[in-house]
Amino acid sequence: MNKNKSAELKCSSQAEEILAQITSKTKLGDLRKIAKEIKKDHELAMELWSSGEFLPRLLAILIMDKKLLSQDTLNMLVQDMQTHSLDERNNLMDWLMANQLTKDKKNIARMELWENSSSALQRRAFWYFQARLRWTGQTPPDNTAELLSAIEAKISQEEPEVQWAMNFTAGWIGVYDEKYRERCMKIGEKTGLYKGEMVSKGCTPDYLPEFITIEVNKRMNK
Repeated sequence: MNKNKSAELKCSSQAEEILAQITSKTKLGDLRKIAKEIKKDHELAMELWSSGEFLPRLLAILIMDKKLLSQDTLNMLVQDMQTHSLDERNNLMDWLMANQLTKDKKNIARMELWENSSSALQRRAFWYFQARLRWTGQTPPDNTAELLSAIEAKISQEEPEVQWAMNFTAGWIGVYDEKYRERCMKIGEKTGLYKGEMVSKGCTPDYLPEFITIEVNKRMNK
């Protein structure tokens, strides 16, 4: 919601008390502790969401009722995320996917229809979910060839937040499906995405030839 709309909403005393607890020093683990105490409270979640602030919105996502997340509600949440910086809105969308959308069959079905959504964040969720099916060791759907064809055709023109998720999907396909490994590496070579990018110690580079080689070797050396 924009700030004007948010200002029109009067928060309950419970919401005000929670908002007062959250500061710039609040960690994600702190938010999870608060959420564990609250459990599920969709009305409170929407009050916290209306604050327009990043950390309260992360907490709001944790206590939402997944059964009340209709497509219209999801569209509204995604629209509200546009008020945040690129990193924050990506974090909000990924947090929503991991903590709510993947927990409900109806919302999984919705995500699977977002490949061509007009919303970059919804397209990101589609691709990130496809990657997640692979890196968590679940048996992925029989759509790998179609996904790779779509990545090859679209990744260079996509928005940065979607590019990353498409690249991530290709990476995990290359790690777990030897049949497509060379094809996935060639995607990275052709696009040059993330080549030469510096990463923190212990992190795997996103450049596909490096990512796939490193992650495959990790699993071979176990």
